[in-house]
Amino acid sequence: MVRTILDNFCVKSGIFCPRCEEKLRKGQISDLDVKVIRTITEMEKENTPLQDVTYHKTVEAGDIMALMVDKRGVDAFMASGAKLAKNLGDRMGKRVRVLSYGGDERNFLEELFSPFGILTINTIWLPDGSRETKVILSGHRPRRSSPIDYEVVKKLARELKGLTLRIEFEN
Repeated sequence: MVRTILDNFCVKSGIFCPRCEEKLRKGQISDLDVKVIRTITEMEKENTPLQDVTYHKTVEAGDIMALMVDKRGVDAFMASGAKLAKNLGDRMGKRVRVLSYGGDERNFLEELFSPFGILTINTIWLPDGSRETKVILSGHRPRRSSPIDYEVVKKLARELKGLTLRIEFEN
């Protein structure tokens, strides 16, 4: 069974115990998280690798849904050529990016910007005391359709890791 902060019985029944209801009320878990957990639980009946997934969080931005799972969970979703991630996306009506929870900032950004390669990551300290993370990607900025919407990536980085991104390309 997929591991989450919700009780297995509550996920399967759809009726929350007082403890799980409190987690939902406090914002530790959202309605979107509950929908995703239920969908993954349904999918794991046919896909046994999903039973080893530890689910943490899901955030939506634009047409993308970023799914935060443990490292083993990323491997489970990507082992079949991302077929499980596509299947989840089809069921949820969004494109899915599977990202590993925890880890360092660089690994998070590499997963987020995949398939583009990151040349450099710098921290910019602004006069007001805030900071931005400058990500320099290899190549030219794509002129036509790109596999990545950079505004969506910025929003995901802000919501998932609290990063304010500045994206540039190295020619």
